[in-house]
Amino acid sequence: MTLEEARAQVANRLRAAGIVSAEVEALLLLEAAVKLSRSELILSPSRELTAREQTVLEQWLVRREGREPLQHILARSHFYGLELVVGPGVFIPRPETEQLVVLCLETLRGVADPKVLEVGTGSGAIALAIKCRRPDAEVVATDISTEALNVAATNAQRLGLAVSFLRADLLDTPAVKEIAARVGLMVSNPPYLPDRDRAVVSPEVKRDPESALYGGRSGLRQARRLERQARRLLTPGAVLLMELDPRNVRAALESSRGWADASIFEDLAGRERFLKLVKG
Repeated sequence: MTLEEARAQVANRLRAAGIVSAEVEALLLLEAAVKLSRSELILSPSRELTAREQTVLEQWLVRREGREPLQHILARSHFYGLELVVGPGVFIPRPETEQLVVLCLETLRGVADPKVLEVGTGSGAIALAIKCRRPDAEVVATDISTEALNVAATNAQRLGLAVSFLRADLLDTPAVKEIAARVGLMVSNPPYLPDRDRAVVSPEVKRDPESALYGGRSGLRQARRLERQARRLLTPGAVLLMELDPRNVRAALESSRGWADASIFEDLAGRERFLKLVKG
């Protein structure tokens, strides 16, 4: 089987499995299976796959046809220019969250040696993206999941980025409370889907840990807890930035009291998604 034939067959089978981005995913699977770059793949359409390459590709394809996330199959995800290790048990970073990083970097513009706390880091995506763009920042990230913290630490080591990781349920440990009291920016992408979404999310989303997805009946259980904790602990002028469901970000704004300023920002699709709160 040639690369051209394999690419066509994989794309056809992915389309038949209901995967919208079949062409793109076929290229990604083929690149990884034969260990060639995109340009090498396209420029060598008649190159024959070895028996081992065909076996690997077939195994991966069967898993993807079963709607296992592509990121789990390839054991990596790309976020804000970084290649991250991911796997079952750890939330896969989403493209829309890159805009949250942009908002963080805008908040930090002009601030020398900033101190940043990310709450609920998962794979470490947000914390590592901030540290990569702001090497002068002191960045600490937390998560309640030991598995997620291990993955995040692995990513930090692979990328050579000095981010500290602590286990905590939001801000509910003395060490994290102390850190929160001295940072200028706290950022979080908390679980924000309403519980009723369990019945309608895609098969791929169902592979993410439920603790990273669902935020109670309204979707705001963790976000509201974090907002109350942050309001007590942050110092004047410090900022809390959160990514929320476009369906409930207005409700989160309306329930946030005692902040000097509160703003909503849109994602690149024009949906209200991000809440910025400034401590007075």
